[in-house]
Amino acid sequence: MQHLLPRIKALATETAADTVALRQHLHANPELSFQEFNTVAFVSAELTKMGLTPQPIANTGVVALIEGRNPSTRTVALRADMDALPITELNEVPYKSTKPGVMHACGHDVHTSSLLGTARILTQLRDEFEGTVKLMFQPGEELLPGGASLMIKEGVLENPKPASVLGQHVFPMLPAGQIGLRPGRYMASTDELYLTVRGKGGHGAMPEMNLDPVLVAAHIIVAAQQIVSRRASPKMPSVLSFGKVIANGATNVIPNEVYIEGTFRTLNEEWRNEAHQHLRRLCEGLAESMGATCELEIRRGYPYLENEPQLTARVRAAAEQYLGAENVIELDQWLAAEDFAYFSQAADACFYRLGTRAADGRFASSVHTPTFDIEPKALETGPGLMAWLTLQELSGQ
Repeated sequence: MQHLLPRIKALATETAADTVALRQHLHANPELSFQEFNTVAFVSAELTKMGLTPQPIANTGVVALIEGRNPSTRTVALRADMDALPITELNEVPYKSTKPGVMHACGHDVHTSSLLGTARILTQLRDEFEGTVKLMFQPGEELLPGGASLMIKEGVLENPKPASVLGQHVFPMLPAGQIGLRPGRYMASTDELYLTVRGKGGHGAMPEMNLDPVLVAAHIIVAAQQIVSRRASPKMPSVLSFGKVIANGATNVIPNEVYIEGTFRTLNEEWRNEAHQHLRRLCEGLAESMGATCELEIRRGYPYLENEPQLTARVRAAAEQYLGAENVIELDQWLAAEDFAYFSQAADACFYRLGTRAADGRFASSVHTPTFDIEPKALETGPGLMAWLTLQELSGQ
């Protein structure tokens, strides 16, 4: 496969302008999770132009196969997510979102266009490799239950069954031309918490006549942190955060109830389940001890994401060949969540980060912000690198 390295780089350069155009179209026409009807039609049309046969899956997802010689020898799956976020874009660019309140602020337009770019490269090389490449364009990464879980339920990892699954994600902390990765446990599970504390409201000047749910809620918020600080092993990353508290009283009015929302994140499924039990007992027991009641709903989210160590080592070695060792960065654990984790739980998988910041510091806005954008050079690096990684995996190197 080594002889194909310069050819892949040349194809990545030749197709970069087209890949940028694809990304700008997608960026200007974002669609929310599980509403990606126009996006999937656009992707399917592009795949058809390449001579591929896209197949629908999970309502607004699509799968296509690139078959090389002896297609049954080995299969590698490549994943891109397609949905946007409910954010109003503040960038003033020609490809600014045309849909108020909807924006590709997490880079899924980059992932989708990059995978289309990879497909363009690999379809031109299909006589040069053995095996099959499975392209998975996924809906709904940003919304539970996650499009990855739905695609897996509908058999995306079967017929043919991939030996490995690769995915990439934009990363403005690194400059374009670099990638970051980490073997083993990389990203966290996430569970949404919805807590209602009920007491008895009344006039703020007569506390003896009331049962103050604000005070009870405050105790719960503080006490719940001991689950992380005293119940979790210090070697097991865990984060409990409450980001929404509504106590709809007034300066002199104690409300009847307080509503709280938060998340719990960790990197171990056994501890995750145990923490749920601790949290439920603490909330209910503390509320009862203070004369109040509470209801805790835990909406189970994505599992933790694990990069299979041997596969990740191969990805690192191949990436160093393509980019140079100085441009392949070891990342720390990150307790954000990603539904690519479902693929990592079901198959050998590697999820790496694609640098998108400009060398002069531009395009440094974080994902999920209204000013997120990328250095276009990343859309030359992304497709070429993924094509190279794919061929290395197909060859068993």
